[in-house]
Amino acid sequence: MTRAGTPLSATRAAATKTAATKIAVVGGYGTGRTTMVRSVSEIRPLHTEEAISDAGDVTAGAVLTPAKTATTVALDFGRITLDDGSVLCLFGTPGQERFRFLWDRLLDGTYGAVVLVDTRAVQAARFAVDRLVHHGTPFIVAVNDFGGPFRSEDEIRGELGLPAGVPLVEFDARDHSSSKFVLIALMEHLSTARA
Repeated sequence: MTRAGTPLSATRAAATKTAATKIAVVGGYGTGRTTMVRSVSEIRPLHTEEAISDAGDVTAGAVLTPAKTATTVALDFGRITLDDGSVLCLFGTPGQERFRFLWDRLLDGTYGAVVLVDTRAVQAARFAVDRLVHHGTPFIVAVNDFGGPFRSEDEIRGELGLPAGVPLVEFDARDHSSSKFVLIALMEHLSTARA
């Protein structure tokens, strides 16, 4: 059997050539998940942002940013090709508490994750850390530079109750190179965590 002149077996082989690795980008409300996925994705990202309906719906402890007019209501999706045979598929979770029922589904099949933290509201990332530990998903923590108060690595680790061995890095979600650095740090961590 052929499809457009190509043997079906060749079409199947080409379709299975690329291996996709699912990576979750998680964190509290307003920590930069959507921004990170947008800054690093090689494709136009899929995002499900809607206008913020009520500031009271925002997760407790989050930093309220008046300039923020939209919020993720389902997921963000981006992709990065690593080489001819593998891609990273990035799934950004929604940050507001009312959408957390989606997290367990989004985390299913996840190879690893990045937890985004804002030093102005470190506790907002606690739910993400707890869910990843519950799922047994290896992760790193990336502190997004919002110009907030200085927090030492020990303070952040203590507030989040981070397990030993979880890497903590600083970055700027708006910057492609900085977001790429975070993903490289995650892949290095995964190569040792899963060895």
